[in-house]
Amino acid sequence: MRVGDVVDVTVRAVAAGGAGVAELPDGRVAFVQRTAPGDRARVRVSAAKRSWARATLVELLAPGPGRRPPPCPFYGRCGGCTLQHLEYPEQLRWKARMVADALKRIGRVTVDPPVVEPSLCEFRYRNRVTFTLRRSQGTPGGVVAGFHEIDESGRVMDVTGACMLPEEAITRVWDGLRSAWGEGAEHLPAGTTLRLTLRSVTGGVVLIVDGGDGTWTPDILIQNVPGLVAVWHGRADAPPLFMAGDASAGDLWLGEAIRPGARAFIQVNRKAAERLQAAVIRAVGTATGRTVVDAYCGVGVYGRALARAGARVSGIEIDPEAAAAAREDVPDGFRVIEGAVEDHLEEVLPADVVILNPPRAGVDNEVTRALSGRRIVRIIYVSCDPATLARDFGRLHGYRLRSIEAFDLFPQTAHVETLAVLECD
Repeated sequence: MRVGDVVDVTVRAVAAGGAGVAELPDGRVAFVQRTAPGDRARVRVSAAKRSWARATLVELLAPGPGRRPPPCPFYGRCGGCTLQHLEYPEQLRWKARMVADALKRIGRVTVDPPVVEPSLCEFRYRNRVTFTLRRSQGTPGGVVAGFHEIDESGRVMDVTGACMLPEEAITRVWDGLRSAWGEGAEHLPAGTTLRLTLRSVTGGVVLIVDGGDGTWTPDILIQNVPGLVAVWHGRADAPPLFMAGDASAGDLWLGEAIRPGARAFIQVNRKAAERLQAAVIRAVGTATGRTVVDAYCGVGVYGRALARAGARVSGIEIDPEAAAAAREDVPDGFRVIEGAVEDHLEEVLPADVVILNPPRAGVDNEVTRALSGRRIVRIIYVSCDPATLARDFGRLHGYRLRSIEAFDLFPQTAHVETLAVLECD
């Protein structure tokens, strides 16, 4: 099989990235976006390696049992979602298999696929969305703004507020912003490509513009976009610069009043995150008198709750904005250390419980080295990538997997949040 060849295949699975998995006539595995298990499909080979290939869907010959018509008008080309063509229970079933497969393949641990806690909202759940804006001659208004295309990542597909992922407050502000930024987005910074992040907070939406330079007019946006409460300009290797609106715009998050600033990380799915937090607190067990390390603590929602329940908590967070938000009105028993976890973990050990909630890349090897052999009573690992969770579990010596739970914080995508509880042997 060569690039450009067209062939009929049967899809048998869903890969970790959301593509359907099929076999080409020459035995190579092919990954095909927008296909579902059981589909009979005609595909065109778009990239060919020695043992695998990528292909694009040409024609659906017969649908598999879990397929549905995607409800979003942009789904045909947009890369913002990858599983919208699957019925929601089918999405959850395959996410469970992704978790179990990663643990077995990478971590050498065999578990049954966990039940995935469904999101209360299948759509309109994201409280933070990032769009790419490109100025382009020949495009109406001189601008295209939206998500990258699913099979052409170098191209941006124009997406309006009809997108079904963001919370409704964000979709309204996005449509208002598209109308207010002017011909060629003249009221935004100059530059060919910008990244526009919209984050919903109490009372409105915050806009963070990354990229571009020169003089621009954010006040016009505040005045003409209902619901837009603050504008920030992200800068390389420097804190975001406040431009207009209310710099103190904050949010009520998991029962905690926080001011996350422009960039501090919080989960994108409010209601599902509440269930995840409750599961983490349950996994800690009795908090009174316990010493807890909240590594990668973000704005401190876990550490705050545990400190109020009687634990002595040390939070570690590298992002200055998140660390500052975590320190605001901090309860007794909770201290926050600003810096990399691998640089500060040793100084807060020993501890009864360690919570790890790293970014998608997982934890640094120095973190697993520091924890191995320490006989921590319980390690609670919150992961948004089963592959890095499995890798890190393989590095943690002297611990066994007690339980694993999964939560769907990202419906319509192949991402899944996993909560693993490890105990010392």
